[in-house]
Amino acid sequence: MWAAAGGDFGCRVFGGVEGVFDDEFDRERVTMGEVKHHKRRGKLPEIEVVDLFCGIGGLSYGMKTAGFNILAGYDLDWTCQYAYETNTGGKFFYKDVKEVEGDEIQALYSNKKNTIRVLAGCAPCQPFSSYAHTNKHKDENKYNLLYEFGRLVKQVHPDIVTMENVPAIAAFKLKSVLGDFVKALQDEGYHVKYQVVYCPDYGIPQTRKRLVLLASRLGDIQLISSTHKKEEYVTVRDTIGSLPPLKAGESCPTDPLHRCRALSDLNLKRIQATPYGGSWKDWPKELLLDCHQKEKGKSFGSVYGRMVWDEPSPTMTTLCTGIGNGRFGHPEQDRAISAREAALFQTFPTTYKFFPDEQNVSLSKASRYIGNAVPPRLGEIIAESIKQHVRNTNRNG
Repeated sequence: MWAAAGGDFGCRVFGGVEGVFDDEFDRERVTMGEVKHHKRRGKLPEIEVVDLFCGIGGLSYGMKTAGFNILAGYDLDWTCQYAYETNTGGKFFYKDVKEVEGDEIQALYSNKKNTIRVLAGCAPCQPFSSYAHTNKHKDENKYNLLYEFGRLVKQVHPDIVTMENVPAIAAFKLKSVLGDFVKALQDEGYHVKYQVVYCPDYGIPQTRKRLVLLASRLGDIQLISSTHKKEEYVTVRDTIGSLPPLKAGESCPTDPLHRCRALSDLNLKRIQATPYGGSWKDWPKELLLDCHQKEKGKSFGSVYGRMVWDEPSPTMTTLCTGIGNGRFGHPEQDRAISAREAALFQTFPTTYKFFPDEQNVSLSKASRYIGNAVPPRLGEIIAESIKQHVRNTNRNG
C-alpha cells in the first residue's frame, strides 16, 4: 500500500493489490538442469531477488513490499548505496554489470530447496528514449547493457527474469536489442511475455508507459490484470492535494524533501500567466521564449505547463522539479512541483529514505534519483504477477 501523503500532512493511501494472492505454496528444486515443479505445501515459497541496475531501489522496494527477499543490487552510481540498502535491506554492489560474472550472483542466492531465484533489472533507458531517437550521439555502451543482462541470465539460470524499460526499446533501429534479449531467454528454455503498461491502470498516479518483460523456466507467465479502471485512476489531487502549500523557493519545515525551486522574476511572471491546465501557449507575447516563436519550438506544448487536479500527473523525469522541462507546474500554486511531490507521483512512501541528510541535498540530485527510479508500485505489481505464476505452476504441476 502506498501513502500518497503522510506524516503531519494527513494520510491518504493508494489502493494496493488487495487480497488477490495468498501465500500458500512451498516448492522443491529439481537438479540436473530440469525445470522445477513446485508442490502445494501450505505457503508460498521464499522468493529471492538480485536486482541489476538497481539505482535507489524502487523495483526492489516494491518487491520487498510484496514479501520477496531482496538479496542485492548492482549499480554504477555509488551514491545510490544509502537509499538502496536502507530501504530494501539488500546489499549494494558498486560495480559495472559488464564486470559481473554469473558465479558471483549464484553465490548470493541461498540455493535452498524451498527458494525461487529472480534476476531483475532495468537497463538504462536513455538510449531507447524518444530523445535518443533524434540524438545522433547514442551511447553504444548503454544499449549493449541488455546483452550483458542476457549473458548473466545464461550463466546464472535464475528461475524467473524480469526486465523493465521504455516502450521504444521494441522499435530501436540500431540493433534488435529487445528481440535479441527475448531470443536469448527462449534459447535457455524460458517462457517469455512482455507488454506495454499504462501506469494509471495499476494505481500509479502518472501517465508513464513502460515495457515490462517476464520470463520463467517454470512455465507460461504474464503480468496480472490491471487493478484500476479509468474512473478509479489515482489523481494529482489524491496524491499531493493534502500537502502544505509552498511558494517558489520555499521548504516545508517538517519535510526537507517538500521544497521547490526558486524562480526568476521573469519565470514567476510566466507561471502566474499560466492558467489551470495551461502552458506557455497561453502567455502574452512579451513572456514567450524565442524558441517558442519558432516552428520547431511550437511542438513542445507542455513545457511551462500546469498539472490538472483530477487526472494522473505527467511522467516523472530527472528534470521534473523544473517548470521549463515539461508539465511540472503545480495545478494552483505558482511554482514547480517539489521533490516530495515527485516522489509521491513515483509511489515512494513518505518513509522512504533517499539521503542520510535530506535537508542539504540539491534538488537536482533528488530529481535525478526520483526520476530515474522504477515506481515501487510497479515493482509490487511485477512481484504479485510472479506470485500468481508460482501459484498457477503449483496447481498445474
